[in-house]
Amino acid sequence: MTLEKKERRFTPYQTFVIAILAFSQFSVVLDFMVMSPLGDMLMKSMNLTTSQFGFAVSGYAFSAGVSGLLTAGFADRFDRKKLLLFFYIGFIVGTFLCSISSTYSMLIAARIITGLFGGVIGSVSMAIVADLFPLEQRGRVMGFMQMGFGASQVLGIPISLFLSNIWGWQSPFVMIVGLASISWVIIFLKLKPVTKHLEIKSDKNPLMHLWHTVANRNYRIGFLSTALLSIGGFMMMPWGSAFSINNLHVTQQQLPVLFMVGGVCSLIIMPLVGKLSDKFDKFRIFAIASLWMIIVVQVYTRLTPIPFGYVLIMNVCLMIGILSRMTPAMALTSALPQMQDRGAFMSINSSLQQIAGGIAAGVGGMIVVQKTKTSPLEHYDTIGIVSSVILVFGVLMVYRVSQLIKKRN
Repeated sequence: MTLEKKERRFTPYQTFVIAILAFSQFSVVLDFMVMSPLGDMLMKSMNLTTSQFGFAVSGYAFSAGVSGLLTAGFADRFDRKKLLLFFYIGFIVGTFLCSISSTYSMLIAARIITGLFGGVIGSVSMAIVADLFPLEQRGRVMGFMQMGFGASQVLGIPISLFLSNIWGWQSPFVMIVGLASISWVIIFLKLKPVTKHLEIKSDKNPLMHLWHTVANRNYRIGFLSTALLSIGGFMMMPWGSAFSINNLHVTQQQLPVLFMVGGVCSLIIMPLVGKLSDKFDKFRIFAIASLWMIIVVQVYTRLTPIPFGYVLIMNVCLMIGILSRMTPAMALTSALPQMQDRGAFMSINSSLQQIAGGIAAGVGGMIVVQKTKTSPLEHYDTIGIVSSVILVFGVLMVYRVSQLIKKRN
């Protein structure tokens, strides 16, 4: 490996942009992730079946995917700051509706509304990052942006569970509304307009703009690599808690510790991997991380009951693989679109990521079997094999993305 370029320092304004976008990502990620730990309380409170709860979770992902596709044609027509503010306020309204839901139908409607707006925020944020930061800085930026995932586990989920035990399952959504509202006001007051892409002539018709983006062969390679990245990483995730409790004999009291340790790990790893991605070849970092993850997945999915300390170590190893793939892959993919196409590209890319995650969860649900509510999960190792095969194809696709970028530069 050889150093690419001398590390470029962030300006104070760039640092602010990273911080506020990372905080907004934290609120969106927490809203999505908090549904899983609240599952038992929700099902008991509303007398929901497991399939009903599953639909409440996947409803967000699929509505977010549809929203991204519908928005893609218009995403490069407006100031990106205004787009971010519009979708963020819709997300806040949807989350507020979750906090006042008293019936299953109200909850489903609220989750769909939240997904319609929340699913686009990530793509708009990524377009802003691609506009404001050159490629040699983007790995570090992506690393900090993805820290919202770790922060939601370290702070968001434990605090949410604490609040829900005192004031009910709705209270975490009230907290998220408060945090997101503060973030929205700061973005409104301090973020400068992001309009440079408007100076470049593009398709006048939004549908034609969408079609031209999808029709671009290089872009389709990026879309496929993102879909494979999402499927490979998300197929195991929904069943992680059930596998830990029923197969590895982790207790309900130990489970928050497992979340917290994984979150602390991600807070450390994300910036480190981002920095390495800017100093060394991004694809090489991604390939090494993918090989690491395949090995860990094959070991982890075959575990039997072991001491909790070993479970923590294996969970950290798994988290290292997941996060170390995500940062360089996203940095590479963000370099594919031309400036006038970035909004559309990021919207479609985000949509496919959401939809692919929903498909992965559905396929995983068809593979894994649990005969009773307390019996061990069966065929979890099969999910590990399928996931590893997809990881290999993901490496091949990200390699093609990397080669396209090198040829263009």
